[in-house]
Amino acid sequence: MRLTRRAAFAIPLAAPLYARAQSQTIELTAQYSIPELFRGLMEDVSAAFMRENPGIRINWRAPEQGYEEILQRHLRDSITRTLPDVAFHGLNRQRTLAERNIPVDLKPLMAADPETASLGYSETLLSLGQVGQAQTGIGFALSTPILYYNVDLMRRAGGNPERPPSSWAEVNELARAIHGSGENITGMFFDWTITGNWSWQGLVFSHGGRMLNAEETQVAFGDANGQRAMRTLRSFVDDGRMPDIRPATMFTDFFAGRLGISMQSTAQLGRYNREIGGRFPLLTGRYPLPGPNARIPAGGNVGMIFTRDAQRQAAAWKFIKFATGPIGATMMVNATGYMPASTIPAEREDMLARFYRENPNHLTTFRQADSITGWYAFPGQNALRITDVINDHLQSVVARRAEPDAALARMTADVQNLLPRRS
Repeated sequence: MRLTRRAAFAIPLAAPLYARAQSQTIELTAQYSIPELFRGLMEDVSAAFMRENPGIRINWRAPEQGYEEILQRHLRDSITRTLPDVAFHGLNRQRTLAERNIPVDLKPLMAADPETASLGYSETLLSLGQVGQAQTGIGFALSTPILYYNVDLMRRAGGNPERPPSSWAEVNELARAIHGSGENITGMFFDWTITGNWSWQGLVFSHGGRMLNAEETQVAFGDANGQRAMRTLRSFVDDGRMPDIRPATMFTDFFAGRLGISMQSTAQLGRYNREIGGRFPLLTGRYPLPGPNARIPAGGNVGMIFTRDAQRQAAAWKFIKFATGPIGATMMVNATGYMPASTIPAEREDMLARFYRENPNHLTTFRQADSITGWYAFPGQNALRITDVINDHLQSVVARRAEPDAALARMTADVQNLLPRRS
């Protein structure tokens, strides 16, 4: 067959155009928070992803300090239309974003992707990324509150690592025995300052209480369950000899071997291991569940997609499923103490099965997974302000400026005034 002069010229011209189109890289902007936990991990996950997907580049924005800060940043960005394509937000901040129609519903992307079924997503943990009927995010790093014990100080005070405390009364008793057992030795610290009132929710939920009523019109934590929760917080100070210090001081003291018991998120376990090194044996224990229908809030963050461009959404979904799927989940667990949303890594020897056998402290969070509930998000425009108000009242109890019942009554009234007015 003989080519015409026009066709002959068309072939060499068309080939470079096609090659250029195929070589175009999609550049996605992404952002996360809490850099002391996630900076190295996020860089490693994105680097591994880009090696497998050379046509997609992840450009990280500078991380924000915490979940509140990244939420505020993205609420501003939504107004100026400068949102990133991908973001990792705290579980309890999804609602505020969804109320403003910022995140993309991932359900259609998941349903259209034949690989979704092979990612091993747990239905229970997947539900933590849902707001209403929408799959707002996919769990990247999920946590529960646990207790950390310095085994040397525990033994010195007469405690038994084989049978760690199972109630707050036992925790206080052990903390009191540890306190003053050596020079500059403190018994315990319960981190009530954790972002989003997570620790307050842990105390209330574990006593069988709730944040608001079913209609979300009335504060519910002012009841007897809330009273028991607030009195428990005060008992750490009165009975457990807990000092009024900041978390930064707590971390320094625990890592140096000067603090016996610490209540923190499993998110910090990787950090505890690295900072302690071989200085003393570390033990993790379950969070006490004193009430009927006791629950503990799941913490952590989810991967979300903000971009509305179809091509960028497809690329963003590839990154989200890589980060939250078996490979990203394995990298995340090795770097932190979080649980993954995928069940596959724990079943595979080449991923996390051996890791969990050799690191039993990481299993504590799985042993209380049947008590997990959602990290509650307050409704309305004042959601961030409500968390600040609660923290202020908790501080007054820890600092002994207010008695538990009186502080709870004022906190209940203040939060009620900040709830949305509903007809």
